[in-house]
Amino acid sequence: MKKVFFLMVAFAFVGTAAMAQLEQKDYKKNQEEWDKKVKEDLKLTTDQVAKYDALNKEYSDKISAVAQDATLSKETQKERKMALKKEKEAKLFEFLTPDQQNKYRELIEQKKKDMEKTAKDKEKF
Repeated sequence: MKKVFFLMVAFAFVGTAAMAQLEQKDYKKNQEEWDKKVKEDLKLTTDQVAKYDALNKEYSDKISAVAQDATLSKETQKERKMALKKEKEAKLFEFLTPDQQNKYRELIEQKKKDMEKTAKDKEKF
């Protein structure tokens, strides 16, 4: 009986770890696709691409640090992440042309609509 219980716990642990890994891979894949779309749709120059990549790395690290800070409540984490995203966007706009800024805003709006649609579709199931 103990062996069966142990096996069940082991399978549950492995399954949970596998799901977390899949979600992380999906997130990374989605982020890579988004970055590619931004670079192509905004027609970033070589210099802008370098700045964009550096900005993403810097803020990815900052956001990860907030997410991993167990001393913060979920609400505080969310607030800090949103503040970092706004800060990142302000720095991004420093090296984008006005046309690129407008196109970026359009991409963000489309992404929000797509996410809302996806959320509604998931609610159906």
